[in-house]
Amino acid sequence: MIIPVILPERMNITNPAFDYDSFGQQYSGYRQTDPRIAAYVERALGNARTVLNVGAGAGSYEPADRYVVAVEPSPVMRAQRSAQGKAPAVDARADRLPFDDGAFDASMAMLTVHHWPDLEQGLRELRRVTKECVVVMTFDPAALDDFWNARYFPELVEVERARYPALDRVMRALGGQCEIVPVPIPLDCRDGFQEAFYGRPEAFLNKAVRQAQSAWGFLEEELEARLVKALENDLASGEWDRKYGRFRSEPTFTGALRLIVSRF
Repeated sequence: MIIPVILPERMNITNPAFDYDSFGQQYSGYRQTDPRIAAYVERALGNARTVLNVGAGAGSYEPADRYVVAVEPSPVMRAQRSAQGKAPAVDARADRLPFDDGAFDASMAMLTVHHWPDLEQGLRELRRVTKECVVVMTFDPAALDDFWNARYFPELVEVERARYPALDRVMRALGGQCEIVPVPIPLDCRDGFQEAFYGRPEAFLNKAVRQAQSAWGFLEEELEARLVKALENDLASGEWDRKYGRFRSEPTFTGALRLIVSRF
């Protein structure tokens, strides 16, 4: 089934930030640390003992064996941290961090930079307060078509492509010696971003799962319903499995998920 794509400019994405205060109440129930992805983050942090987590949300991927300070502007997201056993977060924004120069060994930004209205200023602030390395987890907009959802949810993917910054843009703002690390996603991934369900397509039929994926919040409800119904129909008829059923048994999927590691 071919669905006509609405171009990004018709999406009217003037502000990339998702309204977590209105729609993020159940976020931490579906977006949790996956230990296999966390291992990549831990390696990237190296020997850093003090870590700043900016755009920290409910605390996913914060290492338990280091001193972590979290920054999160949304009160709804900050309130969910205690349920995850995380320390309270500082109420601040990425582009105006209330810390001294070089205050932390490392800083991290996990699947958050696409929400920042001033990306470059936020990344410069991470660099300013960090002595050794900055670790950014993001999605490569150039690789979004590698996932089958580009065929079922093309408008959704265009929203993502318009929001995710190009990797070289992130690296330019960070400076330092940058490395891009592709991150394979496990089949039973605990973190409920879109690619996490590459082999579990039925998850997209669950409204709560979609509400924990911010891009859906930029679509009209009628369009969202139409896209989901098309997937539901193909799952019922077996068409999805004929085309993509192999993913149900693939142990990992390497799509657009990336770590950008900048060392100084």
